[in-house]
Amino acid sequence: MTSSYWFSLLVRAPLVVLFTAVMGTLSLIASLWDKDGRQQLAIARVWARLLLWAAGAKVKAVGLEKIDPRGTYVVCPNHVSYMDTPVLLTYIPVNFRFLAKEELLAIPFIGGHLKRAGNISVPLDDPRAALRVLSAAGKAMHENGVSMLVFPEGGRSETGELREFKDGAAYLAIKAQAPLVPVALIGVRDILPMHSHHLKPGKVTLRIGDPIPTEGCKPSDRTELTARLHAAVRELIAQGQA
Repeated sequence: MTSSYWFSLLVRAPLVVLFTAVMGTLSLIASLWDKDGRQQLAIARVWARLLLWAAGAKVKAVGLEKIDPRGTYVVCPNHVSYMDTPVLLTYIPVNFRFLAKEELLAIPFIGGHLKRAGNISVPLDDPRAALRVLSAAGKAMHENGVSMLVFPEGGRSETGELREFKDGAAYLAIKAQAPLVPVALIGVRDILPMHSHHLKPGKVTLRIGDPIPTEGCKPSDRTELTARLHAAVRELIAQGQA
């Protein structure tokens, strides 16, 4: 085994555990009074920066000027690694919550905490229930000015290749009348591949594309919007790899 592996095991991994335990506890305490989740998001952003530092990740963000920090969006990145979340928390400048799988928010203790922070779960095995959740979330976004971050692939890519998008992100954006924001993450998989616990230092690029407007769109337009979103993310990935 290499020295890099042992450094990851003996230094990087313990730091990740320590930072997660400390910041998770602070966030849990804040959730007792932080009803809108803003303080918990701020704590999560600090946690994310600490994790990127512990991992030795050097991140370059491109296109931040394309989104207004005060705006409401449905942010849609590709998903290749557990380290995607720290990168997004650190560099996406809007007030956002996560749209997550129902299984994640069903985890005892952790799930309740995530719900109190304003994150939303979607039952993937019940399409009608999922549409009801997305409709309610879209209405809440429109009324409260909170953005949502959705991984439109529905999970991490085993190979790192961009997978087919589900249309839930487009449906949510239509209901909220909020733009879809294509986001590409390049290099994150090299830092923490799927099915690995070995953190490797490396360079990451986050690229933000032009927002795709949904004003005036109907739910029946979600297939076309999803195709446009997929093409935009694919192009951003290609630009980052060039």
